[in-house]
Amino acid sequence: MKRSALRGILAGGIIAGVLDATFAVIVDVVILRAFSLLGVLQWIASGAIGSAAFNGGLATAALGVAIHFALAIFFATFYWVASLRIAALRTHAITLGILYGAAIWIVMDLIVLPNSGVPKAAFDPVVFTAFLFDHALFVGLPIALAIKRYTG
Repeated sequence: MKRSALRGILAGGIIAGVLDATFAVIVDVVILRAFSLLGVLQWIASGAIGSAAFNGGLATAALGVAIHFALAIFFATFYWVASLRIAALRTHAITLGILYGAAIWIVMDLIVLPNSGVPKAAFDPVVFTAFLFDHALFVGLPIALAIKRYTG
């Protein structure tokens, strides 16, 4: 892997991770008052370790941070690998990055999360739509733009 690809993957993953986490805190902590900041991070960790995450204090919050950024970097890596075969992912990074982010949320919300250890919740179309836009604009788009910037 070229150094430029690694820079693109890390830049895209870190920027997406920070923006997505910020959005989640604004929605879940400030607007909905569903979680504390610690609770948001523990909720992420609960995907891997179940409800025990909510009793783990800072350790499980740190696990949530690690999982969150590992996923963001994985999504950036996947986009980069796909862009090696599909040039349009670089030449049309804005449109396809937005669609990529939306696809990430659809797969995460409808397939991954229901089959993980996170607490089960009723489907809320408003929350689903908010996080769909979040992932489109704050996950997929920065990943695509970082890959385009660093790998051409």
